[in-house]
Amino acid sequence: MTTTPPTDRVDLEFKLVGTVVPRDHGYALFGAIARILGDLHGASWLAIHPLPGTPTVDGKLALQRRSGGLQLRVEPAYIPRVLTLAGKTLDIDGHRVSVGVSRIYALRPASSLSARIVVIKGFQEPEPFVEAVQRQLETLGVKSEVELGRRRVVTIAGDKVVGFGVTLHGLSDEHSLTVQRAGIGGRQRMGCGIFGPGTKVRRFAPSTGTAPETESR
Repeated sequence: MTTTPPTDRVDLEFKLVGTVVPRDHGYALFGAIARILGDLHGASWLAIHPLPGTPTVDGKLALQRRSGGLQLRVEPAYIPRVLTLAGKTLDIDGHRVSVGVSRIYALRPASSLSARIVVIKGFQEPEPFVEAVQRQLETLGVKSEVELGRRRVVTIAGDKVVGFGVTLHGLSDEHSLTVQRAGIGGRQRMGCGIFGPGTKVRRFAPSTGTAPETESR
């Protein structure tokens, strides 16, 4: 089957000044950005990385300046639109953070890529979920070994959405870039399904369905 290659993308990273945000912040972060950039529903050109930081005991995420900031994966044509975030303040569920200057990074291929969480509607159990990921990879024309990470739950518009960390191994350079451009699954504007070479996930533990937590990208 012939598939249309996904549109090229870049990562645009803004410095971020703040202290803490909710640990489960994907939906709130999307809303905060949309209040500045305007309606982003259906904006397939945009994916928003989870914010990096250190989990706290009270369910927050402590931001760390050295571990990166606000990172958006965008089609190059939309760079001017998102650059208007610089100098603005984001209200992330009551936690205010300031957006600073930005840098643009080209996507780089790697033989292994990971996403902190991937969600695919209708698939919440490990084996069917892996099969659903493989089908999406086949649609993209990508060959890869799929490693399942821990089960995760995120809140989107008040609903609990179940997904898993995913790592892909054995990717060619071409296939690695394809996955990074297209992503896997839905909710990519809310931190899901975004792959990169620097992300770390824990393996799924069949006996418990869990694994130790990590927030590293």
